[in-house]
Amino acid sequence: MDSYYVNKNAQANGDHEVHKYGCSYLPEAANRQYLGKFSNCHDAVKETKKTYPQSNGCYYCSNACHTS
Repeated sequence: MDSYYVNKNAQANGDHEVHKYGCSYLPEAANRQYLGKFSNCHDAVKETKKTYPQSNGCYYCSNACHTS
């Protein structure tokens, strides 16, 4: 199980990106919200959408959940 975080700041397109702990693009502590431990990015994104309906996985650490 990995720890996942969401960027509280939206991207230019309005998406809030979900990152796995250790990602080189993990936002600064003040700009991220801990989601919990998940066995895959799909479950982490599902949890994120409860707060940020427009969200997806980071291209680098959660590529299986990344939408362009």
